[in-house]
Amino acid sequence: MSFKSLGLISQLLEAVNKQGYSTPSPIQEKTIPIILEGKDVLASAQTGTGKTAGFTLPMLQILSQTQKKKYRPIRALILTPTRELAAQVHNNVKDYSAFLNLRSTVIFGGVNAKPQISTIRRGIDVLVATPGRLLDLENQKALSLARVEILVLDEADRMLDMGFLRDIKKIIGLMPRQRQNLLFSATFSKEIKQLAQGILHKPVLVEAEPENTTAEKVNQKTFRVDKGDKINVTIKLITDGDWKQVLIFTRTKHRANRLSEKLQKAGISSAAIHGNKSQGARTKALAGFKSLDIRVLVATDIAARGLDIPLLPHVINFELPNVPEDYIHRIGRTGRAGASGEAISLVDVDELEYVRGIEKILGETLSSEIIEGFEPTDKPSQSQPDSNNRNRNQRRRPKNSGEGKANNWRNKNRRRNR
Repeated sequence: MSFKSLGLISQLLEAVNKQGYSTPSPIQEKTIPIILEGKDVLASAQTGTGKTAGFTLPMLQILSQTQKKKYRPIRALILTPTRELAAQVHNNVKDYSAFLNLRSTVIFGGVNAKPQISTIRRGIDVLVATPGRLLDLENQKALSLARVEILVLDEADRMLDMGFLRDIKKIIGLMPRQRQNLLFSATFSKEIKQLAQGILHKPVLVEAEPENTTAEKVNQKTFRVDKGDKINVTIKLITDGDWKQVLIFTRTKHRANRLSEKLQKAGISSAAIHGNKSQGARTKALAGFKSLDIRVLVATDIAARGLDIPLLPHVINFELPNVPEDYIHRIGRTGRAGASGEAISLVDVDELEYVRGIEKILGETLSSEIIEGFEPTDKPSQSQPDSNNRNRNQRRRPKNSGEGKANNWRNKNRRRNR
């Protein structure tokens, strides 16, 4: 199968070839012809499967075939949950439209809005945006969605997790009812299916991989350690293995900062990214990590969602996520695009319940090892992990009931990612 056989025009084939791709991935094989036919799509695809090109290439072809000669209204909108993902998707849009007469831009919070407004007013065809900043600019009458022909919801499951459902509904109401809709999600949860029913019109269902599976080439390991030994174990793994590029996940911003500082003191260059970091600091840290100037990037789940780091060899779960699906998203940072990778989880006694939840969703048992010199001695704490897990799930997946705590949670996350 070749990209040409999918029906792409010569300008797009040239752009794809320039990026070094010769054969489409399974998700691209399935989605590109369907989208070119103008049909709505509900696609389930893990990170690293090439899904961005799967919707970007046909979207650009459709827009190029009905080119606006003078004024350029926003004709395609791509919504993403985080700033980093928005920036990455826009980079892909620019790369693939290099030989087309199409303009695009990206808008998100954490940076000055004036340059974004100026670019939009000069006329663009494709807008990549996070929900918060998009609604901010629309409220200021700085943009209009009245001419949108194609809507893409990328990583829709994460947008729901972050409390963007109300914003998404507002944005939908600002667009024409007649449009093509493309919804991409890592999983087909009940909430995603409900969202799809309200947006998509007779969608074609596409599943690139079985739901809730992980990349086959990711070597998964768990090490049983005491909570107090995790930092020293992390340092040992990185130094003994002479690892040059490692992405580490923590559950909290405070832990990310503390771990990054400890690694720096141990002579391992590192940086932390999370919601409290400025966009400039996050962009600088990611650039340093990609260029290998920084060996370790310590991140929270929200900040790391959508990061595109080619050939990332190592991921460490310093703390296991309290939502099993997040484990899949985390280790999906490695083993991308057919490359091999390693995902290591450091598990203390209070996280054993999390391991069982992850194994249940994976449908397999994770091997557990002990590191010599760091044999675990911890006993379970009084708090039960399963009850903690349940409470945290309630915070991370707030109901749309109007309860004060849930609303505060949603508003906080919207402000953080604008």
